[in-house]
Amino acid sequence: MIEARGLSKRYGDTLAVDDLSFTVQPGVVTGFLGPNGAGKSTTMRMLLGLDRPTKGTALISGKLYSSLKGPLHHVGALLDAKDVHPGRKARTHLLALAQSNGIPRRRVDEVLEMTGMSTVASKRIKGYSLGMSQRLGIAATMLGDPEVLMFDEPVNGLDPEGILWIRNFMRGLAAEGRTILVSSNLMREMSQTADHLIVIGRGKLLADVSTREFISHSSKGTVRVRSPQSDELERLLKAQGVETEHVDGSLRLHGITTDRVGDLAAANQLTLHELTEEKASLEAAFMEMTRDSVDFHAEVSTPEEAAR
Repeated sequence: MIEARGLSKRYGDTLAVDDLSFTVQPGVVTGFLGPNGAGKSTTMRMLLGLDRPTKGTALISGKLYSSLKGPLHHVGALLDAKDVHPGRKARTHLLALAQSNGIPRRRVDEVLEMTGMSTVASKRIKGYSLGMSQRLGIAATMLGDPEVLMFDEPVNGLDPEGILWIRNFMRGLAAEGRTILVSSNLMREMSQTADHLIVIGRGKLLADVSTREFISHSSKGTVRVRSPQSDELERLLKAQGVETEHVDGSLRLHGITTDRVGDLAAANQLTLHELTEEKASLEAAFMEMTRDSVDFHAEVSTPEEAAR
């Protein structure tokens, strides 16, 4: 389990993390989200004892990271895949980590096989792509077979096969009862990987809920309906205060459920050819919640506007 208790971190006049408290439970993949500069990396560094909190406490399995004996046996962390000696070979790099933490040599071969790195283990790291470096970093996190794992942007540089692999890998680790914390700005990937979300903005906690709850509470869904009697249906809907818009031959409705639309159509003997709920995406929900926590906003124009 990972615990942040009233964490704050100040750099001069900048308050990077502001009284942040949360708990990462075992058995689920927890996504750690926030705009750039929100304090995610600083928080992870405090959890790992790399930065000292100005106030508050960061605990791993109820202890300070600095008090853990043989830390790789308890925590595996990937913060920067390229932060390794480029002249070393992958096997040598992992072997040095293993020997310094009392881990048997055979475990090096096991994690290389686990991450698909066995065939390139004798190549120097400076020739690795970012995706290969990510896999090597993940191999290092697994050396001590830890119960707690922390990943910062683990799918950067991975191809589609690699992304699918890391997604299934993390979910498999969580199914074993391990504690998994993953920081990422890739909303689509997080929507398919994370069971729970911790969202921060300007160093403050914005949400600590399941992924499903976050999407449903942070952004309003819509209903799409298609009917050969759409004019009559739209008239009835507007009479009940429902906002409607025409999209690709269908009606998009706001402020009503599919059940209510179906009941209204049945009561008025109207035929429906399509009735579906359009669920909001994690990206849309995230943008809505963090809109006031973003330092820089760029204007987005349509292709037609850009051509003018």
